[in-house]
Amino acid sequence: MTTGVFAMVLAAALLHAAWNALVKINADRLVMIAIMMMSQVAAALLVVPFVAPPTPESWPFIAASTVLNTAYCVFLIKAYSHGDLSHVYPLSRGSAPLIVAAISVFIIGETLTRQAGLSVVVIALGIMSLALTRGAAGFTQPTAIFYALGTGIFIAGYTIVDGMGARLAESAHSYTFWVHLFNGIPIALLALYLRRGQVLRSVRKAWKVGVLGGMISLLAYWIVIWAMTLAPMALVSAVRETSMVFAVLIGVLLLKERLDLARLASIGMTLIGTVMLKMSR
Repeated sequence: MTTGVFAMVLAAALLHAAWNALVKINADRLVMIAIMMMSQVAAALLVVPFVAPPTPESWPFIAASTVLNTAYCVFLIKAYSHGDLSHVYPLSRGSAPLIVAAISVFIIGETLTRQAGLSVVVIALGIMSLALTRGAAGFTQPTAIFYALGTGIFIAGYTIVDGMGARLAESAHSYTFWVHLFNGIPIALLALYLRRGQVLRSVRKAWKVGVLGGMISLLAYWIVIWAMTLAPMALVSAVRETSMVFAVLIGVLLLKERLDLARLASIGMTLIGTVMLKMSR
């Protein structure tokens, strides 16, 4: 991974943490995510007339990405309903790079050096260890763990699908906007069904923040898609998930959350893995 791609994916990680913080502080996360995704549909509608359509070979991947992104959102919301954010989110985001690495190496045939592979493992363990920073109580909730790990599987799924689809589409820009033309529709319909009778009130409260979050998320997504056309998917996935470090810092600096030695150790482990990855060849 070149220095330029590495820096761009780190920027995407920061953007990812930013939009997740916006979701975290909103009371109705389903409606918030729906607003974000529909704002991305609107942005895609404005852009797709000016980009080349994806190649025919990439269309099955666009369809699969829509399904996997919808399942990811559903599982994430279910995980939050059964467990705390501090336990659910690190498990889901930390497990994803390990799954991406396994699939990309053993099934797709990408190659990683020993140091690069080890760095992915260190980053993933550093992220997942954040789930232990408030003790082991969260691990007595098997339903929350099931949905958290399921979320990680769907994250890995759409990451792999998007990486392969973008390469076949021959344009990261085209693939990104065509994917987002469809991604938001299922979640919007789900929000309308589950929040019927109160969705308009929630939208009036959150639409400005939702649109901002949607544009931030879209930019982060585009960067990652672009990076996966230039670098191994496992490495891009691992660097993207360092967003957990930025999320912790945002929580401490802006949301006044507590920073203890356990969190510092998790951050340190994640950063060590990130440095190892950058130094790998």
